[in-house]
Amino acid sequence: MTTVEEFDRQAEDVGKDARKRVSRSELGQWRAEPGREDPVGILLKQNAGRVQSLVPIRMARMAVSPFAFLRGSAAIMAYDLGCHPDTGLTAQLCGDAHLANFGLYGTPERNLVFDVNDFDETLPGPFEWDVKRLVTSVAVAALGNGCTDEDAASAAEAAARGYREGIEAMSELDSLEIWYERVDADQVIAQIPKKKFREKAEKTMASAKKRTSLQAFDKLTEPDADGIPRIKNQPPLLVPITSPDEATVKSVLAEYRRSLPDQMRVLLNRYTLVDAAVKVVGVGSVGTRCFIALMMDKESGAPLFLQMKEADTSVLAPYQKPSKYQQQGHRVVAGQRLMQAASDIFLGWATGAEGVDFYWRQFRDMKGSADIENMSHRQLSNYGGLCGGVLARAHCRSGDPLAINAYIGGSDKFDKALRDFGMSYSDQTMADYRLLLAAIKDGQVQVAANPY
Repeated sequence: MTTVEEFDRQAEDVGKDARKRVSRSELGQWRAEPGREDPVGILLKQNAGRVQSLVPIRMARMAVSPFAFLRGSAAIMAYDLGCHPDTGLTAQLCGDAHLANFGLYGTPERNLVFDVNDFDETLPGPFEWDVKRLVTSVAVAALGNGCTDEDAASAAEAAARGYREGIEAMSELDSLEIWYERVDADQVIAQIPKKKFREKAEKTMASAKKRTSLQAFDKLTEPDADGIPRIKNQPPLLVPITSPDEATVKSVLAEYRRSLPDQMRVLLNRYTLVDAAVKVVGVGSVGTRCFIALMMDKESGAPLFLQMKEADTSVLAPYQKPSKYQQQGHRVVAGQRLMQAASDIFLGWATGAEGVDFYWRQFRDMKGSADIENMSHRQLSNYGGLCGGVLARAHCRSGDPLAINAYIGGSDKFDKALRDFGMSYSDQTMADYRLLLAAIKDGQVQVAANPY
């Protein structure tokens, strides 16, 4: 029988062998391959399968800033990463691990935690792909916020260091301890050194606690002539559904119920569907089919808002093994449950008309996010390090922490390599962003006048 020590040595050997495929210094290198696909063309291909009336909103939101462009261009970065060798050290990936895809949300016990919170592109893949996207987002955000190249580089390095230290910490825990590990919001606030920043974080936390279905009900609905609450018409970002969409929502709702665990099906059955609307969300997601459904408790009349969001094939799919989940909403839900320390109790999936896959979740679940585009160098360094540590924990729920730790090592070589990649790829992001602006200027890409 293999001993624990032998298992550990085998895992460490796997990690060290991965350096033969891709050394740590090679992780820091970025070069566009000859014949690199036109980045704007990649975006236009994505747009082809989306709701065409909403595509100009997506492109306008991406054109706001380099960081906004990065948020919407996961497909471009996936293409670039797929063209280069990888470590082969696999974990469940977020697939779009930029800074804005981390944040606060409520656990089933109604506690606030900080974690990865977007999984539209989740798929198993090489761990470093998520880390590269994270450090690049730090570099792009820092440069966009007016930081010097030196400060942007040090902030990107801090994010990589946070990941390395997180992996090292996870490698000292057993599997069950890793599974129970979570970052509570109170822990985050306690680690903020300056009082004024700590107070700002406390306000964000307090605001998140108020972001519930009841708050959404007060903000997004109004009574009709019969006194029945209806979702407001606020085109083009919030539009009550038409008859065909109503049939889609009702049919998908029935299938969604069947995807839930038995106890959650009992809970959902206590609610009735009152209204639904088309809702534009995010940056990269704009144009995908997204609805919000107003449910009400049959006894008390208390509201519950659920979101029904289209799930397309992951942008990582062309470069990795096919997902074992044929239903793309199931893929998203399974990836979220695997990576998060605690997940929304209403997560589920269903397939709609014309074979469109959806996943369901609560529309507002005590969610809170950082004001990234107004962060200083020091704030970005601290926040990037926090996100790096959280990402490490998320990866270790599925990947091998000992193997990844052995690959990364205990020095700062990994940190500096990822820093170099983040800075180089931020230059690429800026170049791609300028191509988008040029395409908008010459009429190749249409944008909405009021994207928000």
